[in-house]
Amino acid sequence: MAQTQTQPETPLIPQSSPELANVRSQNRKTEPTTSRIFLTGVCCVGKTAIGAQLADLLGYRFYDLDHEVEAFYKLPIERLQRQHESMNDFRIAAAKVFEHILFRQSHHCVVALSPRGLMDAYWKVVRRTKATTVVIQDKPENILNRLTFFDIDSRPMTKTLSARERRLYLKEIKSDISYFKRSYNRATMFVDISGLNIEESAGKIKAELDAGFK
Repeated sequence: MAQTQTQPETPLIPQSSPELANVRSQNRKTEPTTSRIFLTGVCCVGKTAIGAQLADLLGYRFYDLDHEVEAFYKLPIERLQRQHESMNDFRIAAAKVFEHILFRQSHHCVVALSPRGLMDAYWKVVRRTKATTVVIQDKPENILNRLTFFDIDSRPMTKTLSARERRLYLKEIKSDISYFKRSYNRATMFVDISGLNIEESAGKIKAELDAGFK
């Protein structure tokens, strides 16, 4: 799903289920704390908008990792990816920016990670950090309606999808949900935002955090 959301790495999230939603994962390997919140989830699930609202509710500083990577290297994400020999090399470079954020803002922050936030070089940073990792979930159909497209310079593009394109993107979203299922089981908790707006989604995450750390 190239050029959707803030970067071309698309894979998405484990589909909502009673067993996973709004509970702490038994497989988590980070030490939870409410002073640092890392949000992850599939492309276009709403990490950036919800993360900014959540940070406002908590009185924390908000960071969008994609934006921070672009600012640090002074290049749009896609152009930066093309400068690296492999996507893994790019992720290592992006993870260094993640580490820089945590060094600069050691506590009281909300960070919106990429869809691969609990994999590869990103996970190496997360697992060394005391933080609460939250996977934001939504129905594939809702995510499809939220798709945003960007050009190589990270400028928003207007794109009207045909019926055939919608079917293809929906299939890809569902495929990505399956792809990330294992890595997302490393998270502290899952929060399903189906049917909620940005403010309600942030409020639900805050309520889950409050309930989980009483």
